[in-house]
Amino acid sequence: MNNEFYSKRQSTYAKNGLVATSEGLASQAGLEILKKGGNAIDAAVATAAALTVVEPTSNGIGSDCFALVYFNNELHGMNSSGYSSKNISIEKVKNRGFEKMPTNGVIPITVPGTPKGWARLIEKFGTMSLLEVLTPAIKLASDGFIISETVGFYFERAMNIYKSRNIGEEYNHFFKVFTKNGVGYKAGDFFKSDYHAETLREIGMTNSDSFYTGKLAKAIVKFMEQHDGFIDASDLKEFDSEFVKPISVNYKGYDICEIPPNGQGITALMALNLLKGEEFIKGDVTTLHKQIEALKIAFSDTLKYVTDSNFMKVKPEFLLSEEYINLRKKDIKDIASEPSALDYKKSGTVYLATADKEGNMVSFIQSNYMGFGSGIVIENTGIAMQNRGHTFSLDENHHNKLEPRKRTYHTIIPGFIMKDGKALGPFGVMGGFMQPQGHLQVVMNMIDFKMDPQSALDAPRFRWDEGLKVVLENKFDNYVSQKLEKRGHKISIDLYSGGFGRGQIILKEKNGYKAGTETRCDGFIAYY
Repeated sequence: MNNEFYSKRQSTYAKNGLVATSEGLASQAGLEILKKGGNAIDAAVATAAALTVVEPTSNGIGSDCFALVYFNNELHGMNSSGYSSKNISIEKVKNRGFEKMPTNGVIPITVPGTPKGWARLIEKFGTMSLLEVLTPAIKLASDGFIISETVGFYFERAMNIYKSRNIGEEYNHFFKVFTKNGVGYKAGDFFKSDYHAETLREIGMTNSDSFYTGKLAKAIVKFMEQHDGFIDASDLKEFDSEFVKPISVNYKGYDICEIPPNGQGITALMALNLLKGEEFIKGDVTTLHKQIEALKIAFSDTLKYVTDSNFMKVKPEFLLSEEYINLRKKDIKDIASEPSALDYKKSGTVYLATADKEGNMVSFIQSNYMGFGSGIVIENTGIAMQNRGHTFSLDENHHNKLEPRKRTYHTIIPGFIMKDGKALGPFGVMGGFMQPQGHLQVVMNMIDFKMDPQSALDAPRFRWDEGLKVVLENKFDNYVSQKLEKRGHKISIDLYSGGFGRGQIILKEKNGYKAGTETRCDGFIAYY
């Protein structure tokens, strides 16, 4: 990495409000709502709904979502990740011939939280009805649009994966909705979905109730019964989103805020905590080494201990405590180490950010988990169901073991930065287990290395995969790879940028906002 990094883009300034996300049509949907008098929360839900239409490779109506909302000078958190069915168990899954949770099909489906999350955000913070804010997405689905470059790439990749598998009739509706007579879509193709439009309209008209107790719920339950799934009517009916108190650490004078577990935002906070007492040099190999080692330690412990907060035996307060730092900081050596979890004896999406002229801001993320989620699409609805249950363990001794009505370890995490009790703004980096790593890197880019939002996003990234394996973006200089190898890391170079996450940042400034968007995808900022 060169000592000086120059971004490919300039940061964007806006006086009244803006929407930053990975796809231009979705950003414009949010801006439309802002211009009609909606606030940042209305715009966030409008953008999120539009993303289910224009970026179905990453999220859908059957997704989960999380949000950090700065409203009336207070930061709020919302967890709208769904739980497992009351009917599922480790024994039942193993009796179907699985030794670990499957990736696709009906088994890894947990109750989708996104429609309820949209409704709860609008009820608590919005100024418009849910139907009003979903209208731009409904129009996109019914009128159709041209598939963008990045979305087209992931369409083709997913189709190649699904066609290579021996899959059953439960996937028929997936191919009906997301192919043209069995042929996958690609960039430049025209795509529309009347099913999707009608379902969004139904969700808007019923304030999401149809999805959990009405017409849509009946369609989901019927599909599950036909294909031996676990989700039933009571699982849907009894689900609700949860408003939570954000967790945070102070990193060099800035409060970095995340959603508490079951999300993995705590991983980023733990790593930042381990590094907070040191000074770092931009482009220095020692800096990269310590970042990698801190993340390995944090991941080792969160992958062992983090699960549904109601089931956690090791509390988040301990993982963010000085006691924890003192126990783990000594494990950051000059040479790369094999990660191992702390033996505690006391007890790898779409991201968007919005802002309005009143100073309200939203950090929002929703995901089907893997590309197209479970591969299950509910008949005649366009509802693509997530596969979030895949992260459950079938090991009876694991903290994140599969249990009825339990939220699993969740990869999607929105971030927010505060300073001296005042909001600076939302940030996020989507991409499975890359997300805490992206959070740490963009935060340190801004705080330690004084980068503006766009440069903080564009700067080269690394990704720790497992053990000693570290992947570098091809933007790094060769000598960086060589020096990290000498420290014991097993380095590989990824020629494609998709595996390093896709992010957005908005920061509050004196006269408005300053924002950056991701160059690793079709990132777009709409503003006025």
